[in-house]
Amino acid sequence: MQEHYFELVVKLSSHHSLFSDFLSDTLPVGFEETDSGFIIRSEEDLDTIIWGLEQFAEALQKALGENIEIECNQTKLKNADWVKEYQKSIQPLQIDKFYIHPTWNEPNDELINIVIDPALAFGTGHHPTTASSLRAIAKYVKKDSKVLDVGCGSGILGVGALKLGAKVDACDTDIVCVENSEVNAKLNEVKFNNLWEGSCSLAKDTYDVVVANIVADVLTFIANDLKSVMKSDGILVLSGILDKYEDKVLRFYKDLEILEKIKEDEWITLVLKRG
Repeated sequence: MQEHYFELVVKLSSHHSLFSDFLSDTLPVGFEETDSGFIIRSEEDLDTIIWGLEQFAEALQKALGENIEIECNQTKLKNADWVKEYQKSIQPLQIDKFYIHPTWNEPNDELINIVIDPALAFGTGHHPTTASSLRAIAKYVKKDSKVLDVGCGSGILGVGALKLGAKVDACDTDIVCVENSEVNAKLNEVKFNNLWEGSCSLAKDTYDVVVANIVADVLTFIANDLKSVMKSDGILVLSGILDKYEDKVLRFYKDLEILEKIKEDEWITLVLKRG
């Protein structure tokens, strides 16, 4: 262990979730979310991250036409066991019938446990899009359902479906996500039926439930692929949609019936079915 480490305290005026997504896609280490922003700790200086955050804030201001205030304060501190302190900050949470917790917390005997350790760019259930997707899975996935998780990330959604007794395939265009999904499946003592690097167009089956927690633009690009892997009475769960893009996404799925909308903060999850 090095003698010192760097701590970066980031304070934001708005759009915490967008900055959280940016950090998840950028950082090689985990980070702590606070009411006002984030705390990032590393044994390497975080100057590059500060620059990236400032550039992201500037681009976001131009895109949204809003003023976003960001304050970054980096300090060099004597190295205590900050990993343990960070672990204490990650709290288990219940989402419907699921209980998501890291390996260092005890399981809940009354709920369906999903073990996920915070890691680079992967869902832990704390983000609204992951949470609402899990709520949809809890409601619509049944024992022996055939499920496809598109853009699987950490594998948390697929693992949730597997724990309900479903037969689950999963894919992601990022090999790191595919590898991490496999690791998390083993950690939870479940196994994907098929897991591949690439798009859902490579699927060789059709599914009772298709889940895609990505971003609005990608959901529009792959609309035909997603619909092609649904069974005739299948259900499609679309998440990762900022509320202002809901109508844009729905234009590409107007041939499907809206069963439910799940709204958390500024995020929308759509549950669709063939009419």
